[in-house]
Amino acid sequence: MNALTLSVVLSLVSAVLYAGGAIWQEQVARDNPDRPYAPMRSPGWWGAITLNGLGALLHVVALAFGPLSLVQPLGALTIVFVLPMAAILVHRKAGAAAWRGAVLATIGLAGLLALTGSADSRSLGSVERLALALSTVGAIVVVVAVAQTAQRHPAVRSVLLATAAGVAFGMASVFTKTVAVDVSAHAAVDQLPSLAAIGVFATAGVLLSQASYRGAGLTAPLATVTVVNPVAAAAVGLTMFGETFRYGWAGTGLALGCGALAAVGLVLLTTERLGRDAKPKVPAPGGGAEFPGPPAGGLPSPKGPDPEERGAVLRSLPPAAAARQPSLPVRHAAPAKVVFNARHSRAEIRS
Repeated sequence: MNALTLSVVLSLVSAVLYAGGAIWQEQVARDNPDRPYAPMRSPGWWGAITLNGLGALLHVVALAFGPLSLVQPLGALTIVFVLPMAAILVHRKAGAAAWRGAVLATIGLAGLLALTGSADSRSLGSVERLALALSTVGAIVVVVAVAQTAQRHPAVRSVLLATAAGVAFGMASVFTKTVAVDVSAHAAVDQLPSLAAIGVFATAGVLLSQASYRGAGLTAPLATVTVVNPVAAAAVGLTMFGETFRYGWAGTGLALGCGALAAVGLVLLTTERLGRDAKPKVPAPGGGAEFPGPPAGGLPSPKGPDPEERGAVLRSLPPAAAARQPSLPVRHAAPAKVVFNARHSRAEIRS
């Protein structure tokens, strides 16, 4: 097996491990709603952290054997792998909108990463690192604060927290690159602040990504983190490391189109989750699955003739005609209710 094939295999295994870790994180979020950030007492959370750590390790090894333009786009396949894996492992099937969103986000991200060129390895000065760290922390704090105001919209809150997590992971990658360049250039002194920044951003990314899975499903948070992470790192590379897009202005235009395609995919994933949250649910007897409930405002109650309306009609008739009108009884039907039909496994409306 040559180096290129090995890098492809390692990248694919890394993507599968990332997908497995995301599925496990979402399950932990469902089982521990009172600990949204770090459910350390849950063995599943540590299992998810282990899978994500192994995925990151294999990704780094794949970069050592293959080119960045190949390994990074293959990492975007995590979004596609997670859908069939979730259907098999936790019996959660994705809808057509989720599949379309995942495919569009993956294609857009893969194209964007493939078009990002590389430049000569260079590091950042102390002032640049401090400015980057402070601006990143400020941006993350603002996004998290906005997410806290969207508690009534779990999908929106999830995407905002996942965006903050992706930015944190991306900045951890940026500082890792600066440290690696300094070490290779035999300038390993005074690296403690950068190492501390890597630890802080990586930890923040783990905690925020875990919180993003609470009440928002699996695909939207994972896709957001997967897209925002390399995009944030690429933005720093383009502005501070002198990196450019391949093929000049044509490549820049294609990259912008790929970014728009990835954004459309994220919107589809988010709106698909918003559509699920908007449907009212009626719990089935015995704690089973939930079913769509009645429309907002309740069901109309059937009723008989209104006595006041009947009296007004009689008063408008001539006396002789009104005397010939029979006295009709007024009947009020029982209010309609939603019951569970065990034979057909569905909810029914009965009066």
